[in-house]
Amino acid sequence: MKKILVPVDFSDNAENALFVAAEVARKSGAVLELLHVNVASVYAAPLSEFSPASGYTVEDNNYDETAGAGLERIMTELLGNPEYAGLEIQTRVGDGYLHSTIKNVAEEDGVDLVVMGTRGASGLNEFLLGSNTEKVIRTAPCPVLAVPAGAEKFRPKTVLLPTTLKDDQLTTFRFLAEWQNIFGFTVQILYMNNPSALETDSSAEDLKNALAQKAGLNASEAIITTESFFEDTTILGFSDQVKADLIVMATHQRKGISHVVFGSITEDTVNHSHVPVLAVPVNWSIA
Repeated sequence: MKKILVPVDFSDNAENALFVAAEVARKSGAVLELLHVNVASVYAAPLSEFSPASGYTVEDNNYDETAGAGLERIMTELLGNPEYAGLEIQTRVGDGYLHSTIKNVAEEDGVDLVVMGTRGASGLNEFLLGSNTEKVIRTAPCPVLAVPAGAEKFRPKTVLLPTTLKDDQLTTFRFLAEWQNIFGFTVQILYMNNPSALETDSSAEDLKNALAQKAGLNASEAIITTESFFEDTTILGFSDQVKADLIVMATHQRKGISHVVFGSITEDTVNHSHVPVLAVPVNWSIA
């Protein structure tokens, strides 16, 4: 992992995510890039999760300079922490829609991971707009680590991996194997609803072992469940059961009518999880 992108809106949520990103960067040797986006007026609506922070208004003629100074202040404070004093940190100010700006910057700067804070979305907000984190997960060219408010220091010991055990899950297994080498956590693999139409539980165990071996992942036994209509609720329930510090999921990044019809279990899980969720695009290639 070479570069981690952290969207910063000068909120407590963003600062919380920044320290998680700093921990990943410290462990992996990656460069941190702090990005503040001067968002369009649509993000100032009451239903928005990522409204412009006070003091950084769209109408400010000195917006870039003011926001840039804010990023420099955050960078200085972070480097003042002995744990993160050795990090390489870059800053950047952009403008436009948050998710599209993150996508463009991630592509331009060769980003391997986006880390962002989320307050999730629920009720009417979730139905009409979703959350900015959802939009980033749906469009980002790389994995996204969504950090909920109140998440503690990022030192995962137990990771839950919900999976279909299909071939398109191999990228997620490989990415998780890289992180396992860095953090040394154990992995609980959750297989439910039998999406691969396996005949027996032992078939699921064999398929899990084959994927883990290809990816170089040291995994514990698979957790195999029966039919579950609310899959995100089942995932969160098992996360609590195994005391997971992190949930890792593959995402197909469906858009348009496909997203409306099929939705996304990953995005639903992100919106309601109290532990960080790492979303890995199935078509993403590990450098």
